Amino acid sequence: MKRVSLTFPISDTALIKSKLLKWGNQHPVFSWLDSNNYKQKHSSFEAVLAVDAISSLESNYEGAFDKLKSYRANTNDYIFGFLGYDLKNDLEQLHSKNHDRLEFPDLFFFQPKKIIKVSEGELHFSYLEAYENDIQSDFDFIQNIELDGQKSKGSDIKIKLRIHKDEYFGKIDQVLKHIARGDFYEANFCQEFYAENASIDPVSVYENLNAISTPPFATFFKLNDKYLLSASPERYLKKVGEHVLSQPIKGTEKRAANKEEDKELVKNLESNPKERAENIMIVDLVRNDLSRIAKKGTVVVDELCKVYTFRQVHQLISTVSCEVNSEVDAVEIIKNSFPMGSMTGAPKIAAMKIMEELEETKRGLYSGAVGYFTPENDFDFNVIIRSILYNAQNRYISYSVGGAITNKSIPEKEYEECLLKAKAMKEVLLN
Repeated sequence: MKRVSLTFPISDTALIKSKLLKWGNQHPVFSWLDSNNYKQKHSSFEAVLAVDAISSLESNYEGAFDKLKSYRANTNDYIFGFLGYDLKNDLEQLHSKNHDRLEFPDLFFFQPKKIIKVSEGELHFSYLEAYENDIQSDFDFIQNIELDGQKSKGSDIKIKLRIHKDEYFGKIDQVLKHIARGDFYEANFCQEFYAENASIDPVSVYENLNAISTPPFATFFKLNDKYLLSASPERYLKKVGEHVLSQPIKGTEKRAANKEEDKELVKNLESNPKERAENIMIVDLVRNDLSRIAKKGTVVVDELCKVYTFRQVHQLISTVSCEVNSEVDAVEIIKNSFPMGSMTGAPKIAAMKIMEELEETKRGLYSGAVGYFTPENDFDFNVIIRSILYNAQNRYISYSVGGAITNKSIPEKEYEECLLKAKAMKEVLLN
């Protein structure tokens, strides 16, 4: 299907973003991706909104990647959506039988009638040809939206832990025993924080979360009564032409209010042998995943254990890239590396299998990916972490955090890291 484009000047980017978000939330399905003007060389745009599904694909894990491949090929257009962590069950002899109150599908993608991209000083409308006449009226309507300035979090929320502290230490002890036996050498163990019989205003919670985190991969995704409100700092996989890159995160340090102390924390993270070892193990796993679809000899580590600073934390990020043949299907590239190594461990299958046994909650959308495909066989997906998940019908709110466990892990330190990662989500829900 052909798209028609039109560009309008705007004077206040931050204001128009808030108006776009409010307008988008009127639709039953929509995707909002915001890079928060984050200065990194791999960003494609400032922000993009996709609304009004003309077609969609929803699936459980069985045969999901083949269905996505067919849907993408038949659509031959932009599609936006998410890949749940439990698509691992479509790839390996694995299962997911843990508790799940969120009830997101394992996979969902939609073809939007309307796409609006935000860049500095401009708004770019890209509408399917049949809806060309809506562009001017939609622009006028968005411009005239009034923002009340009141940000309501919703009803009283009581956060509970799915795994309490002593139980967490016991489970980490079991992970360490598996490592000592040689079952795996790194695993990402995750735990859930949740609230029952609770309601929130998703737009307000997202805006508050984004304001205190300003991550490079902020996402608001609505699927009827289910919401993803994400402040993710991590890119999973991006493809432009024949170039593919992944940017795994492993290694976390808190921020300090004092500038000199903050610099010292950066140095400590940069040289911390445990954090570097975690990161390098995952880099090796990503290199191995990419080598299965890459042109021979093209897998490169562009950055190794570089410190990136965010509002809440410092992180160690590595960048791994490769070249692929132009005829390789985009979905196949993702299929060969999913789920992302930073959320599994190594070796991947053993780590996923045992974490499923030790964790108390089905990960679902958490640890998965959200993003888009283009008609040119390109894509960009981030990792769903630092995210609040909300099922409005079930009145259930959830956010999960995890950490890489290696033979050098100290359970108390791992627990502290989990609380640090959970800080922003807890803050916006309770304050």
